[in-house]
Order: sequence, then structure tokens, then C-alpha cells
Amino acid sequence: MLKERLFQNQRYEEETRRLGRALDEAVVVGVGAGLSASAGFTYSGGRFRKYFQDFMDKYGFSNMYSGGFYPFDTLEEHWAYWSRYIYINRYQDAPRPVYDRLLSLIRDKDYFVLTTNVDHCFQKAGIDRHRLFYTQGDYGLFQCSGPCHDKTYDNETMVREMALSQGFQIAEDGTMNVPENGGPAMRIPSGLVPVCPLCGKPMTMNLRADDTFVEDEGWHAAAERYQGFLRRHRCGRVLYLELGVGGNTPGIIKYPFWQMTYENPKAVYACVNLGEAAAPEEIKDRSICIDGDIGEVLKQLI
Repeated sequence: MLKERLFQNQRYEEETRRLGRALDEAVVVGVGAGLSASAGFTYSGGRFRKYFQDFMDKYGFSNMYSGGFYPFDTLEEHWAYWSRYIYINRYQDAPRPVYDRLLSLIRDKDYFVLTTNVDHCFQKAGIDRHRLFYTQGDYGLFQCSGPCHDKTYDNETMVREMALSQGFQIAEDGTMNVPENGGPAMRIPSGLVPVCPLCGKPMTMNLRADDTFVEDEGWHAAAERYQGFLRRHRCGRVLYLELGVGGNTPGIIKYPFWQMTYENPKAVYACVNLGEAAAPEEIKDRSICIDGDIGEVLKQLI
């Protein structure tokens, strides 16, 4: 047992050193939910109980995701839930500086970031928005539920008003605090329910769940910049760095990274993921797989 643990530790250190050397190349970074989890954006446990104990007691929700899909009877209750959800995952800072660590490693490189995350952590860390493509939407954007037009709307002011109307208090640093006297209200005033300014239908989140997802002008511009970056580096020395990507949507980051590495003999594929670090046999000799907490790996690299 001790010998096996020593071997695992040695391999971890060797792979981390290899990744440090590979970061000297152009870098395509693919980021999934595991990076935000490492930064402290967890969707269950104590963080969930702190802000959603009332919804847990009433509906038996065990995490934020399950509540996000629940068909509430009224829009007032729906947006009471979702305004809390959006605020703590979009407008509060992550508890740990994992995104800042990543940015410090790639800031001076020729890089581009592709992410399925929708929590805006890259922008808050100061990443160049022209080097970022958020494929699945953004918690900070509303769209028409129809949709009747392809436009999105910033929601920070509206979400903040919804949270305050439930009795939450927002500190100067942006932290949302639970009411001290009594629990929060589980509904918002009807006047705060967001509706489309053109057709009057209820607004919804700009999150990819079905064919109603709005790909606005900014989305298409980012997609084109990403494709341009891939074209420029498809035959040169490049690192495809995958961080915290699970099996929910492998067709967006994981499979394309494998394919592009396979097609380019000068490319290197790296995967950092706690419990899910692997690469196919076809590119094994040009792959770096690190089974560990992403935040700790990035800290070592720095």
C-alpha cells in the first residue's frame, strides 16, 4: 500500500513538471465545472443549505441543480429561487483564487479559453474577453423565453432587486447575507418578474438547455475568434489543456481536444481532473494526465 502511494505521488510530480514545460507552447484551455468546484463554487452541502434551507424544507431539494429544474407554481416563487441561485454563483466572488492562478499562468502566453461554465469567473479574474468563448451561456444574462428575438440582457440590477425584496442583505464586497430576523421570503413581488421588452413573454436564463437558447451577436463573435485561433495553430506546437471537464458534454471540449491532438503530431493533450484524468490510447504518448485538485496543481505550477 505504501509503495503504491509513493508511486502515485511520484507520477503526480512527474506529470506536473511535464505540464509546466508544455505551458511554454500556445495553449487552448478547455474548462468545465470542475474548475469552479475547485474554486469553492459547490452546489450542495453547507453552501446550499445557507441560502436555500427554506426551499429544502418545502420541496426536499438536495442541491441547487435539482431546484433549478423544478416547475414552480408561480413566476414569483420561480424567480425567488433563481435570483438567489444567480446572485451567489455569478455576482459573488469564488471563495478560492483558482481562476486567478490559471490566469497568472497563461496571461503572457498565446492562449484561448473555451468553457462550458456559465458563472463568469474568467471575466471576474480579469481574462481578456477576446480570448474567451463561453459556449453554454451566462448566469448574468436574460433572454426572451420564446425567444422572439436574438438578444440578451444584463440582469445584475434586476437580480439584486429580487434578492433584496426577499430580505437578503448585500454587503459592500458583494456578499449576499441571509436575513438575521426570520427567514427570507420565498417569492418576489409581481412587479419584479422580468418580461420581454418586445413581446411581453416571461424572460428566462440565457443557458443552453434546448433549442430556445439565444446565440447573440457576442456569442457568434466569440465563436469565430475561437475557430480562428484553432486554425492558426492546427499544425504547430500547441497544448490542449483540459481542466475539470466531466462526462456531461464531452462533445464540446474533451472529444475535440482528443481529435485535434491526434491529427497534429506536434500537439500535446493535458487533462487535470480529480478522479477523471484519462486519455485515449491513440494519443497516450503525447498526453499528460493529472488526477488531483486543479487549484493545488495550478498552485504548484506557479
